[in-house]
Amino acid sequence: MILKDLLKDICPVCIEGNDCIDITGVNIDSRRIEKGHLFAAIKGTQTDGHRYIGKAIELGAAAILCEDMPEQKVEGVTYIKVNSTEEATGMAATAFYGNPTEKFKLVGVTGTNGKTTIATLLYNMFRKLGYRCGLLSTVCNYIEDEAIPASHTTPDPIELNRLLGKMADSGCEYVFMECSSHAIAQKRISGLKFAGGIFTNLTRDHMDYHKTFENYRNAKKEFFDNLPKGAFAITNADDKNGMVMVQNCKADVKTYSTRAMADFKAKILECHFEGMYLEIDGKEVGVQFIGKFNVSNLLAVYGAAIMLKQKAEDILVVMSTLKSVSGRLEPVHSPTGVTAIVDYAHTPDAIENVLKAIHEVMNGKGQIITVCGAGGNRDKGKRPLMAQEAVKQSDKVIITSDNPRFEEPQDIINDMLAGLDKAQMKNVLSIADRKEAIRTAYMLAQKGDVILIAGKGHENYQEIKGVKHHFDDKEVIKEIMNG
Repeated sequence: MILKDLLKDICPVCIEGNDCIDITGVNIDSRRIEKGHLFAAIKGTQTDGHRYIGKAIELGAAAILCEDMPEQKVEGVTYIKVNSTEEATGMAATAFYGNPTEKFKLVGVTGTNGKTTIATLLYNMFRKLGYRCGLLSTVCNYIEDEAIPASHTTPDPIELNRLLGKMADSGCEYVFMECSSHAIAQKRISGLKFAGGIFTNLTRDHMDYHKTFENYRNAKKEFFDNLPKGAFAITNADDKNGMVMVQNCKADVKTYSTRAMADFKAKILECHFEGMYLEIDGKEVGVQFIGKFNVSNLLAVYGAAIMLKQKAEDILVVMSTLKSVSGRLEPVHSPTGVTAIVDYAHTPDAIENVLKAIHEVMNGKGQIITVCGAGGNRDKGKRPLMAQEAVKQSDKVIITSDNPRFEEPQDIINDMLAGLDKAQMKNVLSIADRKEAIRTAYMLAQKGDVILIAGKGHENYQEIKGVKHHFDDKEVIKEIMNG
């Protein structure tokens, strides 16, 4: 692709060199540069890409996208100076891959909790409605049936546009995508054209990166600020930040709620561990989900499908067939009458919501034993809050290891226990070995009791000192139950 065409949506500060050269690829990793590539020097959180301009040129880079012009320039290489390489990279990548988001309808989902569930359910629903679809999510990326492992909630702009390009080439009509706060703040979705956006909720998370709640909230809000006229924005009216998100939104704003007046409303009629009967906009439907927070998730899905011109009757018929996302409130039943619930809940709000959902079904019968931990090298401030939420709604709690990463598991556990007083500690155990913690929970449980195993959900590994060891909560609890 000719460099000048690649830069058509970018306003460079200046260009030094020939802008009519052929560009064979776009990259932000100097190690992956090949002859004819454009190298984008991004000032990241870990390192500054400007340090690797020389290396990129050695490997054959034909052009350099940068914020700071190098003092010494190599003859035959074109240098493009921009105000923000983060933003310009997304625009260059989407141009290089043929502006894929102009060829299908792209819907982004952002918020603290519920992103994976909503994006995945929309993907499954629209496939069942007969459309070709793509999915970009924390669990896995999909182009129709083809699974592509996900390493981040939202990939870097090069990988993201490469995937979107493949989706366009395969004839996808709809693509559903989780948009993390990191991705929005780092402009990874720059240049993409969204047909709509969904806001789930906002609670404390990622303070290690954003530093303040206001920064975190504003990163989410930026997504809605940038939605174009003609797109739609669906926001959760039950969340105190729901209307904040759409204050400056040019898109068609709609609301959903389980409590207040809204464009899309729902209430629970009946609830069991196998599912619920709901009333959505005056129509009854049986669904294979539990918990009020899942009612909100399903309402967001319903609202988005309506905004994408689907018939309400068709939406509800398909909704009744949808199943929970892997590792989200996933039940495992034992021969002894104990139920284990495996869930990805790894924030105070998520733990609170999952436990509330379990209480709604149990209705005061049986005990709840919660097994949970917190991830290492992440927001330390949420650790005591997670322990407090677990203790508040559980009969017994076992604090254990999650993904300790480069921290000592016991240090993380101690941070969690620091949020509890002496009275709360009476019903709390700490067992660093996660498998032993799950085994202990099962030994303590009796017929009719529920064990919540929180934190890892769909993950099939435990990250320790930079190494991912195989560990699957579902596998472990099934092995213990059948042992």
